[in-house]
Amino acid sequence: MSSSPADLVRAFHLAVGLDARSTPTEVSPELAAQRGKLLAEEAAEVAEVSVGGPLDQLAHELADVVYVAYGTALVHGIDLDAVIAEIHRSNMTKLGPDGRVARREDGKVLKGEHYEAPDVSGVLRRQGWSPYGE
Repeated sequence: MSSSPADLVRAFHLAVGLDARSTPTEVSPELAAQRGKLLAEEAAEVAEVSVGGPLDQLAHELADVVYVAYGTALVHGIDLDAVIAEIHRSNMTKLGPDGRVARREDGKVLKGEHYEAPDVSGVLRRQGWSPYGE
């Protein structure tokens, strides 16, 4: 069995009878709210242990966030690996021709003049999504 997060989460969803769509799909507001609540709970747990640790608990909570995020993508039929690849492509355009980046005072990398926004809609269209019922 593959050890990719997408494949592992799909196996879990199928094993326990949770939604596992293969085409990007809008879901009911109730299901969307449930998934949002799960993500918020996991993110809060990361925030709780991120400063004081311990490191093994932080690793656990970070993995839980990723697992629930992949599950939420699966419920919506989104190939999250493809979306992450597009976000990465976009983020790499923050590098200037000289390989440097602009940073905010707190160290956050900023968008430079060569930045290209991600085309997430295009990624989803290639997965079979039709926005607004087109």
